[in-house]
Amino acid sequence: MTLATLELAESAPDAQLLVLPVTRLEESLTVSAPAGLPDLEPYLEATGFLGKSGDTQKIAIPVDGGVRAAIALGLGDASDEEQARRAGGALARAVATSAISVDVDALEPAIREAVLLGAVLASYRFTPYKSEEDDAALATISVVTADEARASAEIARVSAIASSVALVQDAVNTPPNDLPPAALADIAVRVAESKGIESRVWDAEQLRDGGFGGLTAVGQGSSRGPRLVRLDYRPEGAQLHVALVGKGITFDTGGLSLKPAGSMVGMKFDMAGAATIVGVLQAAVELDIKVAITGWLCIAENMPSSTATRPDDVVTIYGGKTVEITNTDAEGRIVMADGIAAASEEHPDLIIDIATLTGAQIVALGDRTTAVMGNDDAWISSVVEASRSIGEPSWAMPIPEEVGDTLKSPVADLANMRSGNRSAGMLVAAAFLERFVGERADGEGAIPWVHLDIAGPSNNTSAAYGYVPKGATGVMVRTLIALLESRS
Repeated sequence: MTLATLELAESAPDAQLLVLPVTRLEESLTVSAPAGLPDLEPYLEATGFLGKSGDTQKIAIPVDGGVRAAIALGLGDASDEEQARRAGGALARAVATSAISVDVDALEPAIREAVLLGAVLASYRFTPYKSEEDDAALATISVVTADEARASAEIARVSAIASSVALVQDAVNTPPNDLPPAALADIAVRVAESKGIESRVWDAEQLRDGGFGGLTAVGQGSSRGPRLVRLDYRPEGAQLHVALVGKGITFDTGGLSLKPAGSMVGMKFDMAGAATIVGVLQAAVELDIKVAITGWLCIAENMPSSTATRPDDVVTIYGGKTVEITNTDAEGRIVMADGIAAASEEHPDLIIDIATLTGAQIVALGDRTTAVMGNDDAWISSVVEASRSIGEPSWAMPIPEEVGDTLKSPVADLANMRSGNRSAGMLVAAAFLERFVGERADGEGAIPWVHLDIAGPSNNTSAAYGYVPKGATGVMVRTLIALLESRS
């Protein structure tokens, strides 16, 4: 990954561009600047700089008979964390140098962290396939501080979150010719080994023999077989057990229900849900989150061939339910059914699934807002609250009973998609997944379950905005970190 690193500094290195955070209260500007610099407020006001959140202004400061290059960064009244993150993102895009230094000691702790996190997240670049490097890409941020212990803890936290998001972005941005199912599984295992997380991988033969009919059916059309990865994080003192289930379709052609050519472009992003789980688990270890987590990565490549699953086939999902395949391009829910059913066997306190599941999500909520559905209103509200607290928009959607009724099949327990009716496609997919959520250990109803459809938000197809770069976004990593920390 290409991501700016944070370093501690007692003073701003002369060779680095100096960042001056500027707050505005009522009509007055306040500049956070190292000692020894002249009074900069009148100069900035004379240039017309208003200090609005995200505004930047390059200036030259007279110092010791010379000049020091600097950039003023507006933070408004410095009271809103999301605005501060976006300001950090604006800073990263405004500078045309590889190294900057910033003194944020005067800011409130939450605002300090937000500015730094926004800048680091916005610095992300995916460059492995570029023949030339961008020398102007932001690579180093020196944090000037008089409180090294406090700043070290803040830097460690920001770095843990940003690197976990970037891990997901790197995996999702990787071209599908270099990321078959086995390669994505290898990434998960390498991260697990480096963080002391237990892992297990099922290959194609083991999946078939183990009764994972969904993964087997979707993956059998490809020469690059499916994988199921289980990751176990068991911190001492954990009181809550959460299962995370992620869709990992490394490339989706639609199978025999072939997508139009234009609709295949970008289908390398269809494994974002599985990658998200790896990022969350990495962060959980680095942030010492006291929640037990089991990750289930449901990985396959959906390809057409003589061995591919056909419409009209009937597939037996893990646990015994049968599914009539009416459309092979509704494959994500098939692999996720295996994962949710397997996760349910352990009766966790909560199951959260993350998937780029439906194009209907984009139609309903656009490309920045995650759809949140499930069977437990309290947990749905907690997820939405966590997402909004860290600046990842989400919206709760219903799963009407009548939607699930449309999945009836004359030959199997249910169909994977209703034929001839595309209305409420996002809700239909969620209703399908709900059928595979198991019972609580005490038998008192279904395990609490939340479904996150990230089809649109997982990939920013437009220009960078805020602190979100073009391409893979790593969406929901920070939301799930916030949720888990709130229960740690």
